[in-house]
Amino acid sequence: MIEAVVCKQIIVIDDEAMIRDSLNQLLTLEGYEVQCFSDASVALSRLNRSFCGVVLSDINMPTMDGLTFIEQVKAFDSELPVIFLTGYADVSVAVKAMQLGAYDLFEKPLNENLLDCIARASDKPALVMENRALKRAVEKTSAPGVRILGDTLKMQHMMNLLNTVIDTPADVLIEGETGTGKELVARYLHDHSNRSSFQFVAINCGAVPEQLIESELFGAISGAFTGATHDRKGKFEFAQGGTVFLDEIESAPLSLQVKLLRVLEERKVTPVGANKAIELDIRIVAATKVDLLSLVEKGEFRADLYYRLSLVKVSIPALRDRKADIPLLFKHFSSIAATRFHKPLGALNIELQQRLLAHDWPGNVRELRNQAERAVLLGPDLAFAQSDSSNSTLSLDLSLAEKVSFYEQSLIEEALELNHGSIKDTMTTLQIARKTLYDKMSKYNLNRDMFTD
Repeated sequence: MIEAVVCKQIIVIDDEAMIRDSLNQLLTLEGYEVQCFSDASVALSRLNRSFCGVVLSDINMPTMDGLTFIEQVKAFDSELPVIFLTGYADVSVAVKAMQLGAYDLFEKPLNENLLDCIARASDKPALVMENRALKRAVEKTSAPGVRILGDTLKMQHMMNLLNTVIDTPADVLIEGETGTGKELVARYLHDHSNRSSFQFVAINCGAVPEQLIESELFGAISGAFTGATHDRKGKFEFAQGGTVFLDEIESAPLSLQVKLLRVLEERKVTPVGANKAIELDIRIVAATKVDLLSLVEKGEFRADLYYRLSLVKVSIPALRDRKADIPLLFKHFSSIAATRFHKPLGALNIELQQRLLAHDWPGNVRELRNQAERAVLLGPDLAFAQSDSSNSTLSLDLSLAEKVSFYEQSLIEEALELNHGSIKDTMTTLQIARKTLYDKMSKYNLNRDMFTD
C-alpha cells in the first residue's frame, strides 16, 4: 500500500536578503518548511529527485542566474516545479523561462496570488512522489528473484516494512518460528535491493566449529596457523558489496558475539595473522527462532549485539496466524511439485481445504510445502492419512468473508476440472458471465491450463 504524500517543502533562492526574509516569514506562517539561499549553485547542490516540494527562484542573480539554474534542475528532475520571481518583466526572458519548464513567473513586488500558485504547485511533486513510489513497488514485486506469497494483513504489514528498508544500509533482525521462511525473507531483501548484483552469503552460526570461526568468517593469511598454506578470504570479505545472512544467531558462542559486534560497528575485518583491517561494504541480516531479548536477560546473549542487530526488526507470522494464505501457498507448492515430479496437478477442492485449514502447522510453511509435495506424489487421501485434521471442519479462526471466498474458489476449481478447463462450459456450469468468471479466476490465481488434459 502506497501512502499519500504531502509536500510542504519550499526552497527560496534570491540574492536580496529582504526578499528571502519576507518570503521565509510568509511561507513559514503558511505551514511550509522553508530553506533560503542567496546563491543558486548552493541550492542546486542540495536538490535531488527525493526533494518533495517547490522552488521559488529569482532570475537575475550573480554566480548562477535563474535560467541556468532551471536548465540544470530539469536535467535530473524534469518534474520539479520551479516558480520564478523577477523584478524585470522582460517578455523574452519570461518566454525563455517558460520554454525551459518554469511552473509560473511572478513580477516583484509579490502579491497573494503567489500563495495560490505555490499551493497548486505543491500538488505536483506529491503526485510525482506517489507515482515513483508505486513504480518502485511494482518493480520490486515483478523483479526476478525471491517472491514472498501472502495476502493477509500481517503479511502485507511485513512486506511494507521490508520494502521500506530494502535499499537502506540498516542491518535487519528477522524473527520467526522454525519453518516460517527466515532465509527466504533475507534473500528477498537481498534480491530486490541495490545489492542484488553482489553475493548473498549465508552462515549458520551454530554450525561453524568454534576453533574455525575466525578464519571461516574473517579469513586468514598464509602461515597464520598450522595448515594455512595460502591466503584464505573469509565469508565477510567474500560478501563485499552484498549481504551476509547470519542464521540462528542465538546459537553463536559469546566469543563470536564479541567479534560480530566489532564487525557491525566498525565495518572492518582483520584476517587471522594479518595486521591490516579490510574495509567492508556489506549489509548484515540476522535471523533467530527464539526471543533474543529473553536470552539477553538470562545473560546468554550480549545486550549490545542485540540492540545493534535489532535496529530494524522483522517478525514473520506463524502459518497458524495467517491461515487465509494456506490455500494460496499450497497451490503454489503443488504446482512446483507437479512440474518437478511430472505429475498432474489436482484441484484444491473444499474437502482438501478443510483438511488444510483445520491443521495448526507447527512446522509452518516448510511443513505445508512437504505436505503439498506428498499430496502430488501420493494423492491427497494418502498424504493426509495420518493427519489429525481429516475429520475437522473449516477453521473457526477465519472470518465469514474468508470462508465464502474459499468456498467460491473451490466451486470454480471443481467446475474447471469437470469441464477440462473449458471457459465456455464452466460458464454454463456456474451460470455466470465470461467477464465474471475471468475476474474470479484472476482473483484466485487460476489458469485454465491447470485443468486441461
